[in-house]
Amino acid sequence: MRLSQRAFCTFFILLYSSLAVCDGSLDARKIIKGALDQWRGLSSYSEMAMIIHRPDWERKMVMRGWTKGEKKSLVRVVEPVKDAGSGTLLLKNEMWTYSPKVNRPIKLPGSMMNQSWMGSDFTNNDIARSDDILDDYEHSLLKTELRDGHQVYVIESIPHEDAAVVWGRELITIRDDFVMLQHDLFDQDGVLVKSMVTTEIKELGGRTVASIQRMTNIEEPEKWTEMQVYAAEFNIELSDRLFTQSNLMNPRH
Repeated sequence: MRLSQRAFCTFFILLYSSLAVCDGSLDARKIIKGALDQWRGLSSYSEMAMIIHRPDWERKMVMRGWTKGEKKSLVRVVEPVKDAGSGTLLLKNEMWTYSPKVNRPIKLPGSMMNQSWMGSDFTNNDIARSDDILDDYEHSLLKTELRDGHQVYVIESIPHEDAAVVWGRELITIRDDFVMLQHDLFDQDGVLVKSMVTTEIKELGGRTVASIQRMTNIEEPEKWTEMQVYAAEFNIELSDRLFTQSNLMNPRH
């Protein structure tokens, strides 16, 4: 009898939780923030490769990345030699890019945060792991479902009227362990333009993270960019001097 009562209670709790999600009582914004924090931690270091694929060519870049808090990020290209030293710095709400060929940091206006990063299908915002989406959009939980033993949340994000973004709508799919599974981007007419899908999940640095993500152009699926993360550390000591324009140009930290 006790076992039956316990089973009934468990079923009731699960049912109530599911209904709460459908009613939108779970905070969609907090779920997205949880996904961002899952990757960044209080601070992070990562080693990754980016493969840009086009019908007639393909190129690969090896990169290193650092984050600290929500507003500090640095990504630096290591290979190939012709791109080595190029990088991107996010500090508070400002971003700079650097190329040894130009030999000076260039500040990007806010309107360019959603532009392509080094010819890839990822944007400057994507690479910097910026959390602008939290405040530039209104988020609502559309549905929840069970996949591979995980609760999965599908969130719709609609930009505020005054937000400086190019997308008219975004759909974000996140697991209950805050791994982002899919990110669909729609234009102002509601047409799906790009879709990022997580194709591999691993434990790196003691955390479960999306280790391979591919961003695909919907109209031209032969055009895609894949991000492969093969090493990561979290909650490590990082000096603020790492996140400076001087260090972006001349790495010392």
